[in-house]
Amino acid sequence: MALTILFMPESAYGPTNNCIGIGDILRKRGHRVVFAAEASWKGKLTALGFEEDLVDLAPPAEEEQDAGQFWKDFIRDTAPEYRKSTAEQLETVTKPIWDALIDGAKYCEPQLKEIIERVQPDVIVEDNVIAFPALVTAGKPFVRIVSCNPLEVRGEGVAPVFSGLPAGDRSEWDAFRAEYDRTHREIWTAFNEWVVEQGAPALPDLDFIHEGDLNLYVFPEIADYTDARPLGPSWHRLDSSVRETDEEFELPEALKGGEGSLVYFSLGSLGSADVELMQRVIDVLATTPHRYIVSKGPLHEEIKLAGNMWGAEFLPQTKILPLVDLVITHGGNNTVTEALHFGKPMILLPLFWDQYDNAQRVHELGYGVRLSTYGFADAELTGAVERLLGDAALRGRLAAAGEEIRRRDGLRRAADLIEQAGTGA
Repeated sequence: MALTILFMPESAYGPTNNCIGIGDILRKRGHRVVFAAEASWKGKLTALGFEEDLVDLAPPAEEEQDAGQFWKDFIRDTAPEYRKSTAEQLETVTKPIWDALIDGAKYCEPQLKEIIERVQPDVIVEDNVIAFPALVTAGKPFVRIVSCNPLEVRGEGVAPVFSGLPAGDRSEWDAFRAEYDRTHREIWTAFNEWVVEQGAPALPDLDFIHEGDLNLYVFPEIADYTDARPLGPSWHRLDSSVRETDEEFELPEALKGGEGSLVYFSLGSLGSADVELMQRVIDVLATTPHRYIVSKGPLHEEIKLAGNMWGAEFLPQTKILPLVDLVITHGGNNTVTEALHFGKPMILLPLFWDQYDNAQRVHELGYGVRLSTYGFADAELTGAVERLLGDAALRGRLAAAGEEIRRRDGLRRAADLIEQAGTGA
């Protein structure tokens, strides 16, 4: 039975790429897959075989924008705030992100209703952190995907989301939760009232999105929190969700046969907009005997690589990770789960949102090292590189864990579950 499946991912690359990966499996099974993505993705999804019925989250720009441009601009403009603690960021980074997301949800609500009327989906899939009432009032099975750190699903037994606080020390948990309440109660209350006015159910307290009829989250079991915060029967873990749509990658001649290990460095499509930070890390890595593949991001022309490096604006990350020995990352959920999928240790330099939670989790479980993103000493970074590359036991454990994660095939598990939701199976 062929289904019509409507995906609405967040405009950023992580959630959109996650939906692309799952949607590609469903498309190849004969289903009609339609993306109600943000308008800056125009043409990029049809090129992969999907239908596009796109939305504007704000009045259209006069000039055509790159995919996800809104969030790239936002991150660039708020970059100075990333030097603050996670508690301080609640007011200066996290709340403004929610404000922007709420504005987008309100602006596109009538567009979404029109899209649902045109597309007539059998099942609706959202990979985002914000509620769009039209998606839950359409009378169709609603699937929620969490492709951020799963602390997004709160619980008393786990650290508060966005805090980056350790699991083994609860001394600061209550203060962080109180500050989140102080900074977010007013905007949450107003948004919840609007959601209800649109005919949708009320939101859970201080949450900005509903649970789905089916809920999927992307995070490997080896790093999960379910022992401390069990989830209900509608929740299903995808140990990874690694898209198969990236183009093939061949190691550049400049990096073939060189001395030292091969390391991948990426601060993500958003974090790489902080050119000063990118250049600082690159200049420190230039002093090591290793070879580096660098994802340079949207401001690639402003970034200067050293002789032991090669990079480009966009890279097929899922094809590069199997080739490298170590990953240096901002801690975005896609990169963290993909690194574990391929069994790679990590150095983490978190900037905002759930990146602190991912970095802390990897660090406290011993799968990598979390550093102070703006405060690390040169020797801390180079020392972490040498220590992780030299830890044969850790690399062996991660390689075995990666084999198990890949065996579980989260991509096809997600497709199976979405099919079942659409058919009522």
